[in-house]
Amino acid sequence: MKENFARRGGRSRPAPVAPRPAPPEPGALAAKVRTMAPSMTRSMQRVAETVAGDPAGCAALTVTGLAERTGTSEATVVRTARLLGYPGYRDLRLALAGLAAQQASGAAPALTTDISVDDPLGEVVAKLAQDERQTLADTAASLDVAQLEAAVTAMAGARRIDVYGVGASSLVAQDLAQKLLRIGLVSHAHADPHLAVTGAVQLRAGDVALAITHSGRTVDVIEPLQAAFDHGATTIAVTGRPDGEVTQYADHVLTTSTARESELRPAAMSSRTSQLLVVDCLFIGVAQRTYASAAPALHASYEALAHRHSPRDAGR
Repeated sequence: MKENFARRGGRSRPAPVAPRPAPPEPGALAAKVRTMAPSMTRSMQRVAETVAGDPAGCAALTVTGLAERTGTSEATVVRTARLLGYPGYRDLRLALAGLAAQQASGAAPALTTDISVDDPLGEVVAKLAQDERQTLADTAASLDVAQLEAAVTAMAGARRIDVYGVGASSLVAQDLAQKLLRIGLVSHAHADPHLAVTGAVQLRAGDVALAITHSGRTVDVIEPLQAAFDHGATTIAVTGRPDGEVTQYADHVLTTSTARESELRPAAMSSRTSQLLVVDCLFIGVAQRTYASAAPALHASYEALAHRHSPRDAGR
């Protein structure tokens, strides 16, 4: 969550400061690098990508040695370690040693290679499957469970839930909204930015607005979330950029894995995989919290759909 002063209900208020999270476990280091690298400076990216690509070699280097290997400075190495969640370089080295041991034992898979135009179709299938697995693992590793719990609590007690997304993210928004409708919650997915803002200004305390944007800077998603925030609704952002503009108006931020874009696989495809995982986590959490009402509502929706698909109705 951004540490800023945002207007709500005509008053300024500081966003609460979250407790400092524990350093990532060794197995989550590569996921953290993939999530944070796009928002780093180029010199910090070199450090982050080098340690993720060769944890064993980097674990043996001093801070000076890693700075020389990456063509950066000792200060850049230390700043990179801290941005990745480690108090200092010594803690990062310990994590690198742990990651190297996991990779040596086969517990931590190596990064997948890009798909090339000459790859046989069977190899494409294998690479895509591995990339999907890695995307899900990265998202699970970087997801803040405390933020997820808070988002679930807000949604479970909400009078109304509006979901915003455009492009590929609009498909994810629609998926969440229809899931919530099936357990009896009032939910709307707005892909049209005008309708989204129109609905957002009607929200109040007790309502929830949820924005889905991988880049964290999609204006058509940020504007309605800001409007909902200003009118007192609880706001949630699902984004691949925890430092993106959308988080300025989010009470709760759920981070997805950063997509590995290539010529043959646009970022939208792999980012949607991680977004769908977060959506499923939200839905299951809400269904658990509202089980007494969710179970009969879900049963009723199954019955209604089963009737429509009944063979007796074929041809009618």
